[in-house]
Order: sequence, then C-alpha cells, then structure tokens
Amino acid sequence: MVIRSQIAGCGSYLPQRIVTNHDLEKHVDTTDAWIVERSGIRQRHVAAEGENTSDLAFEAAKAALANAGISADELDLIILATATPDHTFPATAARVQARLGMTRGFAFDLQAVCSGFIYALATADNFIKAGQVKTALVIGAETFSRILDWNDRGTCVLFGDGAGAVVLKAGEGQGTSADRGILSSHLHSDGRHYDLLYVDGGPSSTKSTGFVRMKGNEVFRHAVVNMAEVVGEALVANGLTSSDIDWVVPHQANIRILEGTAKKLAIAKERMVITVERHANTSAASIPLALAEAVADGRIKKGQLLLLEAMGGGFTWGACLVRY
Repeated sequence: MVIRSQIAGCGSYLPQRIVTNHDLEKHVDTTDAWIVERSGIRQRHVAAEGENTSDLAFEAAKAALANAGISADELDLIILATATPDHTFPATAARVQARLGMTRGFAFDLQAVCSGFIYALATADNFIKAGQVKTALVIGAETFSRILDWNDRGTCVLFGDGAGAVVLKAGEGQGTSADRGILSSHLHSDGRHYDLLYVDGGPSSTKSTGFVRMKGNEVFRHAVVNMAEVVGEALVANGLTSSDIDWVVPHQANIRILEGTAKKLAIAKERMVITVERHANTSAASIPLALAEAVADGRIKKGQLLLLEAMGGGFTWGACLVRY
C-alpha cells in the first residue's frame, strides 16, 4: 500500500465587483473586440477597497472545508500560493490560519506566480507522503488588480482577482494509476527568462510594490511548448496517454495558449475546464477556481482523471496528475 493525497473538498471565492471589457474601454486605450480576440477575456472580478488577499483566501478556505465536511481543527498544514500577499511578512497564510481558528500545525506562503497552486499542491503532497501531515489546505489567492499599471493595455486587461482552495487528506492506494489522489507532480523553472514576465518593484530592489511587466509574444511561445512538454512528462511517468485524461484543468492565462496547448496534445477543447472568459488570469487562483467550478456543476466526477497544469513568471511551470 502507498499513501496518496486525496482531494476531499474544493472551494472558491470571487469578489463581488465585476469589470467588463466595456468598462475598461472608458479608461484604457482598448476595445472589447481587441481584448476578446487576443485573450478570450470578457470580464474579471476586482477586489473592493480594503478587501485583501487574505480575505479572498479565507472565504475560499471556508468553502473548501465545508465541502470536505471537516473543521479547521483537523488541519495540519496550510499552504497559500500567492504573488500578492497582504504584507511583505508575516505570511498571509498565518492570517488565514488565525481567522480559521486553527491553532495547531503550521502555515506558510509559497510564491511561484501563476504556477503557484501546482507548486503548493506538490509541496503539500510531499508532506503527506512523508507522513508529516494527514490533512492539508492548499489555497491559491490573488489581488493582481493591485499590481497592474492601468495605462499599460497589454497587461491591465488580462488579470483579475479571486481565490480557490482544496483540502487534501491522506489515503491509501495500490501504487497504480487507478488510485484516487495525486498520482504524480512535475515541477520546472528556468530563471534565464526572469525578465519576460515580472513585477518592476520589490522591497529589496525599489522599495515599492511595482507593476506587472510582460513580453507577451515570448511568454506565449514558451507557454505552449513548456505546458505541452510537462503534460507529456506526467503521462509518461504514469504509463498513460492523453486519451486517458477526462479533464484538463489548466491555468487560465489566455484562450490562445489553452487552444495551442490542446492542439499540441491532441486533446479536445471540450475536455478542458475553461473559465478565462469570466475570471481572466487570476494567477495562482485560476486552477483551483476552475476546479471548484467544475466539481460544483457536476462536470468533474469521482474517479475521473484530471490533469492540472500551469506556467508563470520566472519562468516556472508544472503539472499534477490527479485521480479525483
């Protein structure tokens, strides 16, 4: 028997305020048609004044715990993936831990930008497999609207705010791809591409928060290649093919990247959970948001094989193969 990290519950939260492309047209040199053509995005949620990343994360965490049917007292670990923490320190995860009333175990933040949730899921899985924890809460939460330059139409139209979370519990498996839980995770980074997608601020370099900067064409080219390769790596590691996958739950960066990846993998777009039209790019929150939606509406069912994949600034990228 082997230990598997099984998904026991999912939850999500989106701020109430919705900003459409037509709303942006009034303030940014852009059009709805241009945004939709380039990204597939029609609207995004934006956090209210005074609504912080920890607030979004807390709401998603509560929903995931309720869905799993457990209390915060049962948690051993919280990992919060975010590139937009409440403060430089302490970790935003510690604030969520306190609000949940969790007084045991440990909590920390993890930063891998848009790949953050995949990195956090893999990290929690390793803690569980090592026998150090039995129950973990993994959250992806972002308030990217706070680091956008609203005069840069190439970036400000692409991002939104939100949070998603999953509860992982230790379970037993036979060590085959038929097991429920995380079958494998595959993480990569390449710091040579640091300057293609970054924020031009930070406490050490500029003493300011800074804004998102991106060379879109280069990011697109790397994203399609890297995500297709890491998906192939996950399938080979488990002796599976793309036809075995029931659902791909990708990072919701851009509809063209999703379509390009699907084509490269010969996976029908209909087998992808796509929320980018309504959520935009919510960075580390995008995969758990999409996962929670597809579980809630019944598309994703127990026993189905899910492929989660993402790429973000750094570059970072990775994939997790999960039997739900």
